[in-house]
Amino acid sequence: MDAPYAIEMLNITKKFPGIIANDNITLQLRKGEIHALLGENGAGKSTLMSVLFGLYQPEEGTIKKDGRVVEIKDPNYANNLGIGMVHQHFKLVECFTVLQNIILGVETVDKGLLELDEARQRVMELSDKYGFALDPDALIEDVTVGMQQRTEILKMLYRNNEILIFDEPTAVLTPQEIEELIQIMKSLAQEGKSILFISHKLNEIMEVADRVTVLRKGKRIGTVNVSETSKEELSKMMVGRDVDFVVHKQPKQTGEEVLKVDNLTVSSKDHKKGAVRNVSFNVRKGEIVCIAGIDGNGQSELVYALTGLEPLSEGRIELCGQDITDASIRDRSLIGLSHIPEDRHKHGLILDYSLEYNLVL
Repeated sequence: MDAPYAIEMLNITKKFPGIIANDNITLQLRKGEIHALLGENGAGKSTLMSVLFGLYQPEEGTIKKDGRVVEIKDPNYANNLGIGMVHQHFKLVECFTVLQNIILGVETVDKGLLELDEARQRVMELSDKYGFALDPDALIEDVTVGMQQRTEILKMLYRNNEILIFDEPTAVLTPQEIEELIQIMKSLAQEGKSILFISHKLNEIMEVADRVTVLRKGKRIGTVNVSETSKEELSKMMVGRDVDFVVHKQPKQTGEEVLKVDNLTVSSKDHKKGAVRNVSFNVRKGEIVCIAGIDGNGQSELVYALTGLEPLSEGRIELCGQDITDASIRDRSLIGLSHIPEDRHKHGLILDYSLEYNLVL
């Protein structure tokens, strides 16, 4: 007789007002496998995993762990069952340290006082084992996005979770960090952990996953072995039509200069010499200019300076022929400058407002 699945989600249906987010979906996770959940934005992937983690209760369907029916009432209950989740938007307390975030909810207390020595030792052992290079005393608000994600992973490992859910884990990482995360996931699976990996990046799924379940518009399209499929087949399952992976571009004909940046310098609390130092470039009409670099090397401060969120120490910015070096954010917007921030939840949207209000704000 075959061993039971680590997790079975059978005929799960989850509805929100006006939408069926998950429509009769079945997902089965084997012990020790990396199982990818593939679909476009809005396909229902995160909702399904939120049901498994106890954030949502399904209207219909059954969840089994190791062959036994369970009712996952909330995330604490999920943790007690050994289910952990790294959310796409991290659930961290920014003014707490890395160590405090990892142990939050499972603290060791002696006579009403917090005992951190044993926890610190265990966290550092886990950090060294997986090559995380964590500073346990660093504040979350001061560490990179990649380090925040590692903190979330350590939260799961600290709790000895055996079912690990990664929701779009590579969306905010550099290529080097993505490669490191893939190796971490493979080593966790080899240790017997069972991993659910939500993604819409086909290359990563082909590299790391054993099987993949495809969702489209809230419905399960099918489950296939990664070794027996291709990116082309998966993309067709995901969007319902053939996808051309070759980008057809004509040589770009650029126009006049619209943005000119001269000797831009921006100070920083982390860099004595400044986060951005004497940077100059221009952008012409009709072209895309890429600013590349690993997180923490001044890209954010450069954007803040261009958009008016941080003052310049030195330099000059011209937009459409106008000097905007000291212009207000409102004036820059009226001239034609827009900003899509890297963290849309923190800096781009008011989540309690409607789409309508956010669009006109």
